[in-house]
Amino acid sequence: MNCFFLTSANASRWYIFIGLCVLSLVALTGCGKEKKVTRVDPGVVTDLSGRWNDTDSKMVAETMIQEMVNRPWLQKFMGATGREPVVIVGTILNKSHEHIDVGTFVTDLEREMTNSQKVLFVASKGEREEIRNERKEQAVYSREDTQKRPGQELGADFMMKGTIATILDESAGTKAIYYQIDLDLIDLENNVKSWYGQKKIKKVVERKRTLF
Repeated sequence: MNCFFLTSANASRWYIFIGLCVLSLVALTGCGKEKKVTRVDPGVVTDLSGRWNDTDSKMVAETMIQEMVNRPWLQKFMGATGREPVVIVGTILNKSHEHIDVGTFVTDLEREMTNSQKVLFVASKGEREEIRNERKEQAVYSREDTQKRPGQELGADFMMKGTIATILDESAGTKAIYYQIDLDLIDLENNVKSWYGQKKIKKVVERKRTLF
């Protein structure tokens, strides 16, 4: 019968072995947490959280502006004036429970209006201030034949205003998010709402339970 006695030397080697095993496990665990980044086409829908995202913004802007430029108000205005209407985007309020980058949505609206070629879109208030300052500097520093004169801006005929609102319903790990986007086109001369648009989105987010 062979007996194994743990001598002091053997014990030291044993502790070293155990320590190396622990370090190896820690290293393997750390490697498993490396971040992976994959580039995808910007047009691909990546609805990971269920919250408002770039796909929603683009889709709503495309749908609502397409509807706006095909409503009777446009033909009535062009028939009365003989020209395209000039539109400016005012305040779009975020009344939802989420943090939504309203600026991105406004940019999508502006792009769709401009590309429709059915309305003229003019710069917003903040943009106009920067452009006016540039004209003032041109009057001092630029050659006279290249200076842009003040008082030649196009006044807007209509202002677009709107809201983004949500209703949230949640139970037992399942969440329903209802978005309602309302846009008004208001005649700046008489405050008449010439067009009213509404778009609704409903998402259901289910969280799967993991059993251990």
